[in-house]
Amino acid sequence: MQIDIGIPEEQRQQIAAGLSSLLADSYTLYLKTHNFHWNVTGPMFSTLHTLFEQHYTELATAVDEIAERIRALGVAAPGSYRQFSELSSIPEETGTPGAEEMIRQLVQGQEAVVKTARGIFPVVESANDEASADLLTQRMHIHEKNAWMLRSLLDDRG
Repeated sequence: MQIDIGIPEEQRQQIAAGLSSLLADSYTLYLKTHNFHWNVTGPMFSTLHTLFEQHYTELATAVDEIAERIRALGVAAPGSYRQFSELSSIPEETGTPGAEEMIRQLVQGQEAVVKTARGIFPVVESANDEASADLLTQRMHIHEKNAWMLRSLLDDRG
């Protein structure tokens, strides 16, 4: 059955492609955050273990919302490690860095998700796709706040 939601097929495909990159970044950040939750050690263990759990739990919900928006646009959502690694701008971490390096990498990951979301806006706005715009705005707000909170853990200015 044809999709008739007021957004032409070409624009739906473009938006879905951008959202697929956002999904890949979000899932990669989810995996990295969960990994760091399991493997963090040191004096900040309790604080970071709890914070990382909050972040990966929120990301688990986010990836579902992003994938469902892609599907609502009539496009198949990517869902494999291979697809995510090809689409994501966030580098994978296979080692176990120290706590401060974990924080730095997660700040970079949070900021990468924001940049990916922001990059989708031109096509979303030109298509008058308010549903995708709302999703992107929510994601940017959350990731900017998370990046700020993580950066604050590294700020030693008192």
